Amino acid sequence: MAKVELVPVERIEGAILVVRGHRVLLDEHLATLYEVEVRAFNQAVKRNLERFPEDFMFQLTQEETGFLRSQTVTLKAGRGQHRKYRPYAFTEQGVAMLSSVLKSPRAVQVNIEIMRAFVRLRQMLMANTDLARKLANLERKYDAQFKAVFDAIRDLMAPPPLARRRIGFGKGDPID
Repeated sequence: MAKVELVPVERIEGAILVVRGHRVLLDEHLATLYEVEVRAFNQAVKRNLERFPEDFMFQLTQEETGFLRSQTVTLKAGRGQHRKYRPYAFTEQGVAMLSSVLKSPRAVQVNIEIMRAFVRLRQMLMANTDLARKLANLERKYDAQFKAVFDAIRDLMAPPPLARRRIGFGKGDPID
């Protein structure tokens, strides 16, 4: 029987950002996934701040918020059309901790899917790192053997030397 996803993994992966060197999900994305208002989501978190040290959750700086807005173009013109407060970013550990704060059945299922998305991203990064390491090893291993081939290719790619053409007439040149 096929597993039915509550939220497509691609949607979760698309919402994961890298901020300060951490892969994070913003409070507004999490609130949307959990189907709660951002205000209610943040209230639940603030009531349990002792569960969210800085390596689990942090608030974006004004500069980070501005950069994020310019990248995602989410601001609408007009009064009351955007958030007054800077967003909170949740690391993978912070998302895991949310399961102890948000206890609805949907929150539990969405949390499981988010954790799977983080694991999948980590596996993809490890696979890419492994591939890059193997390629570097091959280049080191075969570089000496193919040096002559690489040199010949470089010679073929080099432009031909320019032939100097004389200007004017010289002694002994035929006159037509």
